[in-house]
Amino acid sequence: MAAHGRSNLRDLFDESPTPHIAHPPRTHHRDFYVATDGSFRESGGGLGAVIETRDGTRVARVATADAPPDNNVAEYRALHLGLDVLAARAPRDACVGVLVDHDSLASNVNSRILATNHPDGKPPRPVSIPPASRHHWRGIEARLTGFGEVRAARIASEQNPAHPLANAPDRYRHVNQEPERCVLPDASEPAAAEFPPPSRADRNGGSGRASD
Repeated sequence: MAAHGRSNLRDLFDESPTPHIAHPPRTHHRDFYVATDGSFRESGGGLGAVIETRDGTRVARVATADAPPDNNVAEYRALHLGLDVLAARAPRDACVGVLVDHDSLASNVNSRILATNHPDGKPPRPVSIPPASRHHWRGIEARLTGFGEVRAARIASEQNPAHPLANAPDRYRHVNQEPERCVLPDASEPAAAEFPPPSRADRNGGSGRASD
């Protein structure tokens, strides 16, 4: 259960593994959190995104019908969409936490960030993008480099608040009519007041690397 005064997305991010990246205390001071999900069905799928600030203020929700050729493309399209929406509402130096329920997508995002910060521009492991998702990956990469700091957490599908938006976009189409917001989060709490969960390294296989 989320602690009092903390956003649901922040709580999910703090308690979820971030592939290849360890969590020093100040990692938890993200300015914005974006959760995305994509669905694929023969009859038509959808894309969903939820964006909140650190203090739990909702910035935007998106639910749109889509017809991806497979589930991988759906997930990459959803993240591309969510980052586009966030980029229009957040300052360029924002620290962003990404939440997805697609293992390799979370891994690829963090590998891309670590490669950006590495002197040789090398990721900790090869980034493998499904061929049909390469176009959207290029868009994702452009958005990732447009923020101050980014890292991705992998969450369970049943915990993903974007999941119902992606799986029933017609039912949730009303969220697209919510007023547009450009919200700055409240000032950060002192970094010394927070500590990473003790099991963080274990969930990352004990070999996570910090990028900040």
